[in-house]
Amino acid sequence: MQLRYVLRVTSTLFSTYYAYMLEYRAELFIWVLSNSLPFILMGAWLKASENGAFGITSLEFIRYFLAVFIVRQFNIVWVIWDFERELISGQLSHRLLQPVDPFWHHFISHIAERWARLPLLVVLIALFFILYPQSFWFPSLATALITTLIVAIAFVLRFLIQYNFGMLSFWTERASAIEQLWFLAYIFLSGIIAPLEVFPPLVRDLVMWTPFPYMVYFPAAILVGKTVAIWQGIGVMSGWMGVSFVINRWLWRKGIKQYSGMGA
Repeated sequence: MQLRYVLRVTSTLFSTYYAYMLEYRAELFIWVLSNSLPFILMGAWLKASENGAFGITSLEFIRYFLAVFIVRQFNIVWVIWDFERELISGQLSHRLLQPVDPFWHHFISHIAERWARLPLLVVLIALFFILYPQSFWFPSLATALITTLIVAIAFVLRFLIQYNFGMLSFWTERASAIEQLWFLAYIFLSGIIAPLEVFPPLVRDLVMWTPFPYMVYFPAAILVGKTVAIWQGIGVMSGWMGVSFVINRWLWRKGIKQYSGMGA
């Protein structure tokens, strides 16, 4: 009975948020294009790689940044702005009256948005291969499955971290400013700016123990067929997810008391 209830609530939330996302298809298309930074950087790295100093061919750069673009479409998160707005405006009070943790509203709305943007993503990938036909490749079934798993874990990890930042709104009205600082490190250390192979070895070794490269570089590298330590990566991601989850529950308990204390 409990499982049936969970499935019914999940399907209801998903269908509701999916329909909501479809209402804004034009805006969704703009969101997809707004993540085209990897293509801009691809052009810069293609020019820089002409002398062969990085040990990465131009074809490898093209495929890597396409993979980065694809991965980013599935792990983009905006929950901190939604949560901050709901808390400041008082909308969170209505969420608390429902028998579902507000966490699941935000989480499932993100998943529904992924399904809504999927057709647009397929069209853009096809257009990319038309422009760069030499870069066409098709991953094996095993690679596709592993990449899908890693992308899913990366999304959950990033969602948990940003949701934790969002819950700081219980104590400050500008929790999103913390996310902006985090985003700077995310951009430089996750592999969006450049593949980690171009980093100094010591920096690369240190970065691999942080959550940043596993959100973009790690799944992108697997997708294009690079040799990576998959089980080590899953272990590091699982560790960060565990820490983030514990912090999430602690912040929620403390924050709800603070929210009630404010007379909500």
